[in-house]
Amino acid sequence: MQDYVNDRTISVSIKGGRISAEILKKALVKVVHMLEKEHAKSVAGKKEKIPQGKQTLKDLTKQRDKLANIQVTNKNIGSFDRVARKYDIDYALKKDRSVSPPVYYVFFKAKDVDVMTAAFKEYTNRTAKKKARPSVCQKLAKAMQVVKDAINQQRAKHKHQEHSR
Repeated sequence: MQDYVNDRTISVSIKGGRISAEILKKALVKVVHMLEKEHAKSVAGKKEKIPQGKQTLKDLTKQRDKLANIQVTNKNIGSFDRVARKYDIDYALKKDRSVSPPVYYVFFKAKDVDVMTAAFKEYTNRTAKKKARPSVCQKLAKAMQVVKDAINQQRAKHKHQEHSR
């Protein structure tokens, strides 16, 4: 019992010329407030944080929710992360290398099925739009070819003018 009391002892020192009951009361209120704050921090630190977004399959199964999965064969599955964050989806990726080409499985919580279908629709629309646009390198190569053709035409025109003189 004595050890328990010793562990709970707090010392407060106050500097002042005249210490009244009011000053002592304010000092003790501050000490109690600081102790409550420290206690709240320690309790918050002990709470287990639930991971959000992309996580391992092990972490996803720890949440005790029914899991569902979708088979995906796209190699750019990493870009799905942006859409998943937008829809606040908890998911895990698993790669099956036994099949050629490798197949990806996206595991997610069963309660997120409707949200997941909306996210996959948006993701497929985004990837389809990306494929329709030519890359910057292709545009640059095309512009360089146009410039080369224009220079060749000028040279040919210039040669023709020199020979006709």
